Amino acid sequence: MGEYVERPDDALVHAVRSGEVTAFNVLVERYQRTVYTVALRLLRDRFLAEDITQEAFLRAYTALDSYRGGSFRAWLLRIAHNRALDTLRSLQRRPASPLELAGTDAHAEWSGVPAPVSPVEHAARIELRRRIEAALATLPEDQRAAVILFDIEGLSYEEIATVTGVSLGTVKSRLSRGRARLRAMLAADETSRELLEGFLRQANDGPSERSSGSE
Repeated sequence: MGEYVERPDDALVHAVRSGEVTAFNVLVERYQRTVYTVALRLLRDRFLAEDITQEAFLRAYTALDSYRGGSFRAWLLRIAHNRALDTLRSLQRRPASPLELAGTDAHAEWSGVPAPVSPVEHAARIELRRRIEAALATLPEDQRAAVILFDIEGLSYEEIATVTGVSLGTVKSRLSRGRARLRAMLAADETSRELLEGFLRQANDGPSERSSGSE
């Protein structure tokens, strides 16, 4: 499988279409964490997220001829996103208590939060993450998906438009509204506000210290 690892997505897709099935395993390795994380944050259930991940790759493999190029990641996530939303709506018709996610998946991190440098900061980071996850879970599903895909997974506006099947303007509007709701919920809670302000200060101070040190 090593010969395929450095190939770009579209080259791997072409290889699979040519009968080199092993190339698809590289795509699975490349994106299974992303697909799982998106499904997990939408559904808040690890078992369902695992099922969605497996199903998304199976559907992608069987429908690979329908991929027309561009962003394979976005195309794959659209499959997972649509299946996750179908599952979510089914669950909403028979409500159940969501699983607690805080501090249990080391790979599902918020990229904007600085790495901890002390036990106290590490504990604060976990608590902030728990509060953000709780706030995120209350967003409407369209806004939650936009925030997850942009702020957590790092997709572009164009990729998110592909994943969700809406216009760029709608993506930006959903992201703006989702962020505003998150800020309002965090600001309304004193502990959340203090934790967030502390991390934002660290994030803002970090680059200036590095740049001044390099001069």
